[in-house]
Amino acid sequence: MDEEQSISPELKSRGLMPEAFVLFKTEPTHERDVYLSLTEHEGVAEVHALYGEFDLLVRLTSPSSKELSSMLMSSFRRIEGVKETQTLIAVEA
Repeated sequence: MDEEQSISPELKSRGLMPEAFVLFKTEPTHERDVYLSLTEHEGVAEVHALYGEFDLLVRLTSPSSKELSSMLMSSFRRIEGVKETQTLIAVEA
């Protein structure tokens, strides 16, 4: 699937891009370092610290599904201190 096919014409016309939310568990004492690293990544729209099972919530946007997948599969796995992630892909309701 090429980039032109990865976003429906309707979403493009409404200015909507592929979006995902990622929950992060970090190694103890690495929350702040991971938080700061995430804020530097292109495509990261928001980063929030959490209380509970997960430490951080990140909202991602991307011009294409292909770029979003690449970001999810490679970029975040290289951040030191990331213990676990859970990804939620947003869909048009």
